[in-house]
Parts: sequence; C-alpha cells; structure tokens
Amino acid sequence: MAKPSMDDEAAAVTSTGIGIEYQVRNSQLSYKITCMFSKIRSWGRYKSDYILSHEQGHFDITEIFARKLAKEIDEYTFNPRSFKTDLNKIYKNVMKEKEDYQDLYDRETDYSRNRTKQADWLKKISDELNELAGWANYSSSPTFDNAILPR
Repeated sequence: MAKPSMDDEAAAVTSTGIGIEYQVRNSQLSYKITCMFSKIRSWGRYKSDYILSHEQGHFDITEIFARKLAKEIDEYTFNPRSFKTDLNKIYKNVMKEKEDYQDLYDRETDYSRNRTKQADWLKKISDELNELAGWANYSSSPTFDNAILPR
C-alpha cells in the first residue's frame, strides 16, 4: 500500500482499473478483460472495517463495469472494417460511466460518512454484481498471442 497523501484529507483512497486485450482471427473477435487494484496508488490513513467496506465498494464498482464491458462486447456485432474504433468507443464509454458512478458513490455516501446511504449503496452494488454474474468470466477465448490494449 502507498503512503497516505499529505495533500488529501481522505481516510483512504482506492485506485482501480479495467484492462482489455482482444484479437481477431478468421473474423472472430476474442477478448479478455482484467479488473485491477493498484497497491502502489491505494492507501489508508485510518484502518477500520467500516472504512475498508467503503473502499471495497469502489473496487466492487470497478468489477461491475468490467462485467458491463464484457456484456457490451458480447453484444457487439463484429465489423471487420471498424472493430478497432468500435471497441475503443465501447471501452471509453464504459470507463466514463464507471468514473461517473464512482463519483456518485462518494457524493451520495458523503465519502462513507452517511452510514445509511453507505449501507444502501453496498446493497445496490451487491445486487448489481449479482445481476451481471453471467459476465464475470471476462473472456471469450483462453489464449492471446497478439493482444492489444485500447487507448
């Protein structure tokens, strides 16, 4: 874990990300998505189960959007002429939605200080993870020779 930032009054910060690798063979798109937690960018000034549950909520939100990305790609109709642009657009849209959702989570819970809203959000997050359980695998193919990360 990183050291707490002296410029930040937060109790903790969780840094997460979503990556995607994809390839096309014989006009077939395959992909693999990763949901990541960054130890070197995450930190906690105060350590309690309550603070940890709020931060776990941030990671779980990232997991929700990794699953949403998998769902979007599964529903994508492959176009050999535009697939790179199409996938990049899908990725950027899902990442924007994820960031907006993360911000809403912090605003509505007042960064975990509103215990009632925090409990409501943790239930909401759990329900969404369950709804998207069918996309938890993240992969349409087990191997990748020449993976590409969208930018």
